[in-house]
Amino acid sequence: MLAYDPGMAAQTLRLLASYQGQHVDEWRDEQPGKIMHELRVGELAHLNEIPQTPYYGTIDATPLFLILIAQHAAWTGDLTVFHDLHSHIERALAWIAQYGDQNGDGYVEYQSASEKGLVNQGWKDSGDAVVNTDGTLAQPPISLTETSLAGLYAQAGEAERAAQLQREAQQLRVQFNRDFWLAERQCYALALQAEHKPVGVISSNPGQALWTGIADSDKARQTVARLMADDMFSGWGVRTLSAQERRYNPIGYHLGTVWPHDNALIAAGFRRYGCNTEACRIFTGIVEAATHFAHYRLPEVFAGFRKADYGIPVRYPVACHPQAWAAGSIPFLITTALGLVPEAFAHRLRIVQPILPDFLQRLEVHRLRVGDGCADLHFARRTDGSAAVTVMRVEGQFEVVTESEATPAPS
Repeated sequence: MLAYDPGMAAQTLRLLASYQGQHVDEWRDEQPGKIMHELRVGELAHLNEIPQTPYYGTIDATPLFLILIAQHAAWTGDLTVFHDLHSHIERALAWIAQYGDQNGDGYVEYQSASEKGLVNQGWKDSGDAVVNTDGTLAQPPISLTETSLAGLYAQAGEAERAAQLQREAQQLRVQFNRDFWLAERQCYALALQAEHKPVGVISSNPGQALWTGIADSDKARQTVARLMADDMFSGWGVRTLSAQERRYNPIGYHLGTVWPHDNALIAAGFRRYGCNTEACRIFTGIVEAATHFAHYRLPEVFAGFRKADYGIPVRYPVACHPQAWAAGSIPFLITTALGLVPEAFAHRLRIVQPILPDFLQRLEVHRLRVGDGCADLHFARRTDGSAAVTVMRVEGQFEVVTESEATPAPS
């Protein structure tokens, strides 16, 4: 929702910071600097029968917290949140380096210490979510294929810290493309498990790696092709697990279902590497799926059955409906398709290679705010799927720049 209401992100960041881990508590999988996974209230929580009070069993919340701070600043051009949460940011970075990467291999891994904690602690947190090609469960510790803060430190005048983060990011990029790439499967592994053995199943996780920009360009394009093959793309969206894998189950929570928020991030990853046609297919599939649910409200997840077989998205029996992740997927898909790249510190909005899917011939965005300026924009679909942009109005110290060529992924 950053493009439409960045205040939501600021409130979220401040709330998460207020619950940031303070000490080591094995019952709640809490560690200093760690961002929480969930908070529950009620009788079981009051009696301490469950660890969600709050519970910290997640390894992705902390890096996502940092990513959101950077993205919020890019849209607002305001360092207030960065300065106010500076100590929380440093503690989060310290958690990644010390507790998140306990074996010093450069990756954040998980292994729950709580007797009632989550076995899997990425966004796919069900107990059987991370599986091997032979159907067995991956063995902890597990490092997943998921997660720019350096620019903010530079903007704040902390050049040395910015340079350090940049070096670490480059080193991680090289290491990731070496350790996670499955050449024979033309895709990244779902994870590394004990003894650095790859979890070699084909899953949706590599699509989120593309969103972060960590993938090499050649490997990214092979990954896109693999994720859009029939065993992964159901017609509605990319499945969490390939239909060819032994553990595939179209109504398994993370074993073959389709998650709207997952697909929104995957589409953004495709766009980052210039795969516009494939991103449009995901956009179209998710929007068409939404038309089959009451009030166009997407559930958190629906079944992975093929669109060609049923014609409607098959409901997941106990999905949260509506659900916040799913609700945010459509606005983010629009931001992605329109190629909106905020550069608020430079008083500029870049529109990079905008596209519109077949079902959408024109689209207007009014009062799109970047920093202190805002603009009204009109997008009209061309026959090749690209979009012509008309800037209808600009307010404030603000520049809109349209680029027809995709910006290359970071090297």
